[in-house]
Amino acid sequence: MAHHKHGTMGTEAQEKTFAGFVRGVIWVGAFSICALIFMAVFNS
Repeated sequence: MAHHKHGTMGTEAQEKTFAGFVRGVIWVGAFSICALIFMAVFNS
């Protein structure tokens, strides 16, 4: 079995994935808020 030392694993790929996920959540949230404002303003 391979020996693993704590803190030696490369996490660059996971950090990039998480940053992309957070960016996507922000974009979806902003779009949703804009859509709700648009519907509230132009509700007839």
